[in-house]
Amino acid sequence: MAACSVTKPILASKEHMLVGQISPGMPAIDPNTAIYELPVNSGVSYQDVVESLKSISEGLNFVNPANFPIGEHMKLRGLDPQGVKEVHSFCNLSMGTEIILDHPEFLVFAPCRIAIYEKLDEHKQLKLYIAMDRPTFDLQSIKSPTVRAKKSAQELETKLLEIMDRARKGDF
Repeated sequence: MAACSVTKPILASKEHMLVGQISPGMPAIDPNTAIYELPVNSGVSYQDVVESLKSISEGLNFVNPANFPIGEHMKLRGLDPQGVKEVHSFCNLSMGTEIILDHPEFLVFAPCRIAIYEKLDEHKQLKLYIAMDRPTFDLQSIKSPTVRAKKSAQELETKLLEIMDRARKGDF
């Protein structure tokens, strides 16, 4: 299992929201956006990423209650999705309970989502990416979040970042 960075948390926004911690070698988190995106490593296939997500998330006590094959639905409507386009949802109640108990309205952001998609790279070639909606950024939509909710969102985000980093490498 890959270890998370032991650096101090990054502070973000006017309210000094905590953000997730990244592992060495991962791009910095932009505290001004909800999206954290990683390119999938060369030689790692779409199927490798999907299997990695499943294996790693289960090992970290996340459930995967739903997947949305958006690209397949686009094809059924006669549209070209231009590569893979899908969303996988993940939930870990032991990490998210504090947020939901303190701020039930945060349910609009649940479950957490990780997208797998292809888009054109700088060479105009389709490249596979993995990205997520950051829980700590979403928590900024809550008025006066509790310290407990902030810490829970940071823990949840850190684990999701770990899952993404390992999945982009095809780890299990």
